[in-house]
Amino acid sequence: MTTPVSVPPVPVGAADFRAAMRLIVGNVSVITAGTGDDRSGLVVISVVSLSAEPPKVIACVNRSSSTWSVIERHGHFAVNSLGPQHQKVAERFSGFGGIKGNERYEGADWLTLKTGASVLSDAVAAFDCSLDEMIDRGTHSIIIGSVEAVRTQDAGQALLYWRGGYRPLDA
Repeated sequence: MTTPVSVPPVPVGAADFRAAMRLIVGNVSVITAGTGDDRSGLVVISVVSLSAEPPKVIACVNRSSSTWSVIERHGHFAVNSLGPQHQKVAERFSGFGGIKGNERYEGADWLTLKTGASVLSDAVAAFDCSLDEMIDRGTHSIIIGSVEAVRTQDAGQALLYWRGGYRPLDA
């Protein structure tokens, strides 16, 4: 039998927290918001189901992100779950090369379903949502959306984020 070791409490630093979070596997999704020239988007790995009846999802968005204000202004967003074929899309929406706002949408096929938010035409799963609420916590807002429409293209693959990089997953 081992004796528990008492460790003095030390506040968790941001660098240690980020390093630990990189060890949690997450599905890569792009959140899109806005219409026309007033649209933006970002990559997230923090999208989960909140409720099936009625269908609702939650995601976490940094309040300093340009997408946060677009979600707030338009009152909608779409969650686009990516497959390995979408790695370039993920890189664009991650801001690689300084790409921002509407420019992130170039190089992929987009459509709209119900709210006007852009949906990737071949996303593994896409959820078109009206915004219910934004709850501020720390640096981020938890966004809650009512799912107005869904679209799926299940090819048995997903794009994951793990250890600071994108990785394919085959079923």
